[in-house]
Amino acid sequence: MEYQKIGQMSLKNSGGFVARIQFSYIDANGEKFLSQQGDDITLGVTKTIDPGDLGVPDGAMVYMHVFVVWGRDNEAHQVFSYKKGSQAIANYMISGTTLNNDLGLIDVVQ
Repeated sequence: MEYQKIGQMSLKNSGGFVARIQFSYIDANGEKFLSQQGDDITLGVTKTIDPGDLGVPDGAMVYMHVFVVWGRDNEAHQVFSYKKGSQAIANYMISGTTLNNDLGLIDVVQ
């Protein structure tokens, strides 16, 4: 199965907590891993990051995973194929509270 290729993902924090972008990814051997974490994202802030900058290998199947400080982490259901250098960006938003938050895909732009 061919997945949509992306080169970056963004996260807008609309929740009352501090979040950090993290990725879960599946490598060429079919094993699932969590990447390193990005910097803190506070209420109202949007950050965009290349998954490779957090250790995701080129060609891996990748999911947005949000680390919620002092709360419940959240992982998106959509899977993408990470392609280093691709101009496509998957844009996400997280909202709610530390223990009851919602993560959703807004759009994918080229």
